[in-house]
Parts: sequence; C-alpha cells; structure tokens
Amino acid sequence: MTKRVLVTGGAGFISSNFIRHLLAKTPYDVVSLDALTYAGNLENLKDVMSHERLSFVHGDVRDADLMRGVVSEVDVIVNAAAESHVEKSIAEGAREFVTTNVEGTQILLDAVREAPVERFILISSSEVYGTAERAPMDEEHPLNPRSPYAATKAGADRLAHAYFVTYGLPVVIVRPFNNYGPRQHPEKVIPRFVTQALRDEPLTVHGDGHASRDWLYVDDDAEAIEAVIAAPLDAVAGEVLNVATGADIPVAEIADRVLEALGKPASLKAFVTERPGQVDRHIGSTEKMERLTGWRARVSFDAGLARTIAWYRENEAWWRGIMQSAAQHVSWS
Repeated sequence: MTKRVLVTGGAGFISSNFIRHLLAKTPYDVVSLDALTYAGNLENLKDVMSHERLSFVHGDVRDADLMRGVVSEVDVIVNAAAESHVEKSIAEGAREFVTTNVEGTQILLDAVREAPVERFILISSSEVYGTAERAPMDEEHPLNPRSPYAATKAGADRLAHAYFVTYGLPVVIVRPFNNYGPRQHPEKVIPRFVTQALRDEPLTVHGDGHASRDWLYVDDDAEAIEAVIAAPLDAVAGEVLNVATGADIPVAEIADRVLEALGKPASLKAFVTERPGQVDRHIGSTEKMERLTGWRARVSFDAGLARTIAWYRENEAWWRGIMQSAAQHVSWS
C-alpha cells in the first residue's frame, strides 16, 4: 500500500512546491491542509488541484477536533503550517505566531499520540540559530532566535523533540535555510527584489546589506523532505537535520545580481534602516543530512536565481494580485 502524506500549510510556498514534487516523483497520496491565510494561496496548487492523488482540506492546525480526524487517516505528517513573515512578527508581536507555530504543532503532536503515524516531520527553520557563532552551523549550534517569529519556531522545534523523548513519537526535525524560487510571497527578499526591479522601484536593502544567507532553491528543499520520508526511520527519528547548501551570499550582492539579470541600473539599489534583530550570517553544515539520507543540494544559486526571475517575469498577474490583496488588507485593518 502506498503512503498517505499530510502536508499542513499545503498552499504555502515551500509546501506547495513539495506537494507538486511528491505528485510528480513518488506514488504517495497527498492530503493538503491549509487555513488559507495571507501566506496560503490555492493558486500555488492550481495546476495539480485535480490530480487523482491529491485531496484538499480547508482547515486550521489549531482546530484540535479536525486534526484528530485528519491525522487518523494518514501515514506521514509534514508540518509546514506556520506564520512565517519575520517583519510582521516584529511589527505586530508574536500572538499569531505562538498560536499557529507552537500551539498548532502541539495539537498535531497530541493527535499523533492518539493515532500513531509512521513519522512526523516538523519543518523548523534555520532562523532558530540566530547569528552564526561558527561557520558552517551544524545541528549542535546553540539556538539563539532573534525575532518573535524565530522564537516561536524554536519553541515548536524543541516541543517536537520533547515529544520524541517523552512519548517516543517518530519525530524528525528539518531546519531549512533560506528558501527561494517560484511562487514565493513577494514579502520575501528575493521575490521582493525581483518585483521591485520589474516595476523600476528601489530595491530596499536593510542596513548596509552585509547580512548573508545560505540560499536554498525550493526544489532542492522538496527533494530533501522526500529523502527524509524515504530514509530508514531508525536513522532519522529524533534527529535534527539542516537542509542547506554550505555557501552564503550577502543580501546586497543579491540585489546587484537581480539588477544585472534584469538589465536595470545599479542606482535602483537603496539602503534603508537596519531591521531590528537582524541576523548577520547564516551558513549551514550539510554533512549530517547527506550522511543520514544521501541528499545534497543540486541547484546552483545562479541557476536558481535565473529560474526564479523568469517565473516572476512570466507570472506578473500572480504577484500583482497578491500585492493588491495585501494592500487592501492593510487599508481595512
């Protein structure tokens, strides 16, 4: 019998690309669950919504009754449901982030206690590490979250690990580094730079732009999560696994590359006030993930950026619609 995989937050950026990958590359049945908040967009799954192996549940991970029912019918859970906008967490505080990221994870874990599954994969974040104290950061690097968002991801991360230790749940914690690629919300830095450049608007860089990140193309991340599902459970249960490339690039250089690729003047790069709680450097160790699952990133940054820019050029209606919806939300709130 084939596995049935529940992907929470399934209409989001990483998760929708992961679902598309599962349908194309595996025999698994997939259940996509999403509350369809600002971060979830069914347009992300439009081309596969009618797929015979995909079903969709409109629901919230904070709904304990719903989660008990859904969890009882699946074999694997990939919990990607999250409030993920760092600047929103800074501007508005952590309330929504705590309820979705921490309480939502707790509700799923308790549902698994009642109805066991083969494995529970939590999509954590490299943001839990804070600024690198050593490079590259391995999975034993201290946790030092520097934003309310990052703190809630660290809370969910450690809660999931505690459920492995206390109850023996088959938990695997995955910490992806900075994903980018098609269908990413324009609030994130690479699509923001691309859409700003396409509109001939300034590419706003926080501080002096020296902050660097380990940039992971989203299709590589999808392959990594599939590898965690396929790995022997005794090799990965209770483990934390970085999903990274092992290389970092400063944000200011990303702006330069976007402008160059689109033939825009360098004068469009503009520096603004540094973001509170800025993380200076993120670069991940790839050794453990490769050793336990055999996975390593395959897409170079140049290739991934070219694919990303091409997608946003060809899908202007998609990102303009998201921007218009976000502007209306702000004006109503």
